Amino acid sequence: MTRPAARSSPSAEPVIAPGWHGAASVASQPVGTYGRMRRVSGTLRVLAARDAAELTALLDRNPVAHCFIASRVAVGGLDPWRLGGELWGYVENGRLTAALYVGANLIPVETHPAARAAFADRCRRIGRRCSSIVGPAEEVLDLWRLLEPSWSPVREVRHHQPLMICDTDPRIPVQPQVRPVRPEQLDILLPACVAMFTEEVGVSPLAGGAGEAYRARVLEIVRAGRAYAHIEGGQVLFKAEVGAASAQACQVQGVWVDPLLRGRGLAAPGMASVVAQARATIAPAVSLYVNDYNTAARKAYLRTGFRQVGEFATVLF
Repeated sequence: MTRPAARSSPSAEPVIAPGWHGAASVASQPVGTYGRMRRVSGTLRVLAARDAAELTALLDRNPVAHCFIASRVAVGGLDPWRLGGELWGYVENGRLTAALYVGANLIPVETHPAARAAFADRCRRIGRRCSSIVGPAEEVLDLWRLLEPSWSPVREVRHHQPLMICDTDPRIPVQPQVRPVRPEQLDILLPACVAMFTEEVGVSPLAGGAGEAYRARVLEIVRAGRAYAHIEGGQVLFKAEVGAASAQACQVQGVWVDPLLRGRGLAAPGMASVVAQARATIAPAVSLYVNDYNTAARKAYLRTGFRQVGEFATVLF
């Protein structure tokens, strides 16, 4: 399959899924055993406003890796309806030591083996309701090891996705034609968003009657001034969006180059423009994660000034 000059991982693309609130029964319960694993001690419960300070401390341990969750919490607090899901916490001796976002995606936050065993046990009992598991590779792959017997089949497991960051000025000149997309340009941008998502994930974000919701999500990003594109003659040549942002970092998603123009060096200067604008108006550090096999994208990001600071993994259902 032909790949664009540069793309970020699909989970960061504006995916539309309804908020998921079916985990309330997790409430607050002691954790016992998971399968034949050793017994672990601790309490698993849905986090609430009183947990905000401890959760923030967890997120601050790695603000780049936890940018998505930090962004959601900054906007919606810990209210499940505004989060689009729930945040489960693993509490030991009265202290929050790990968390798990449970929504359209399953995202671990600073999880350790005991917490992952507890989270997996609860997820196994309620059944799969997410479309992916995504986050730091060690945590994601261990969660999947625990869940695979009951959550298979899986569509794809992407084991190695370098997590990259640029927290300096770009190394190369920017493409001045890459600008924030205006709301009246939504119909120009939307086909490129759909094409990127479909090529990367293998299914259309419009499937299952999700077209209006997807359009609304993209428009939300545009109105926030976080969608960037090089548009000529009513066509998108290059595009990228900032899908999540905290005070410390933002995460770029949906990087895409017109298939007819790939290999011409549009990606790096386009990304340089996105980095410069995002650092000036959104957050001091710009991050993304990319499939390890997408060598063209990785080279473009390195040329722009990104460096690898970690590794993600994604399980796609």
